[in-house]
Amino acid sequence: MEVSSLPISASQRGKLISAGYTSLSSLSSVSSSDLARGAHNAWDMLHEEESMTRITTSCADLDNILGGGINCKEVTEIGGVPGIGKTQLGIQLAVNVQIPLEFDTEGSFMVERALQIAEACVEDMSEYNRFLRNDFQACQVKMQPTDILENIFYFRVCSYTEQIALINYLDKFMSEHKDVKIVIIDSITFHFRQDFDDMALRTRVLSGLALKLMKLAKDFSLAVVLLNQVTTKYTGGSFQLTLALGDSWSHSCTNRVILYWNGNERYAYIDKSPSLRSASASYSVTHRGIRNSTSNVKRVKMM
Repeated sequence: MEVSSLPISASQRGKLISAGYTSLSSLSSVSSSDLARGAHNAWDMLHEEESMTRITTSCADLDNILGGGINCKEVTEIGGVPGIGKTQLGIQLAVNVQIPLEFDTEGSFMVERALQIAEACVEDMSEYNRFLRNDFQACQVKMQPTDILENIFYFRVCSYTEQIALINYLDKFMSEHKDVKIVIIDSITFHFRQDFDDMALRTRVLSGLALKLMKLAKDFSLAVVLLNQVTTKYTGGSFQLTLALGDSWSHSCTNRVILYWNGNERYAYIDKSPSLRSASASYSVTHRGIRNSTSNVKRVKMM
């Protein structure tokens, strides 16, 4: 029996899979004393949760429902329809992960857009610096937009075989680049939907990749963000939007965020999380990046 089918909470299931226990046979080989040595008490777990690094989305309302931002040591899936801002959010996170702590606030990667968001990020830090100056807490802003771009490593893959190879390579890459604190895959499902005909094999391969990514997040204390597409599913007599790969992929991430339109406004919804309650928050995609929603938001296609 697979661990993913055990009648336990999503949090417990995720911790077992992250630790490398994917089946009952793998658990049966572990002695009770080994399990006891690996146990955490409640105080340790609370301290670990409170000290967990989070990456701001630059939208206060979205950060609020995420408990402060995207969690490191976890895999977060973000899905939504085309034009909703998935890639924009991915680029924003790639920039924001580089904000110093003292300023705590589908092949579609666009260098010009990243530079635009990086320039806005530096301006925001400078503004924050001026705000604190009267309190003698100001920190000098030394980072430049070009510095931010130089710290974004971009890999383009053209097939599912290249994607598999790259994910297998990430462990070595992280060992050589220990300052990297976020991995963003845009999108996790595209090549597998286009080029993969054996559905059973596809499910097994993707489950293996998910295990590698969960282990990567834990081993290197980094955030893994998987951007996903949507598809239609016939249920209850009608077609409804659902994330690509559906139920076979549902256990492969710690958190899931759905991006959707409500009229002319963009919203994010916490669809799955072992530690966050289900909640929605509006956001906007501006020329400066992801920001709080405003009353006059217009639907502009940015992807």
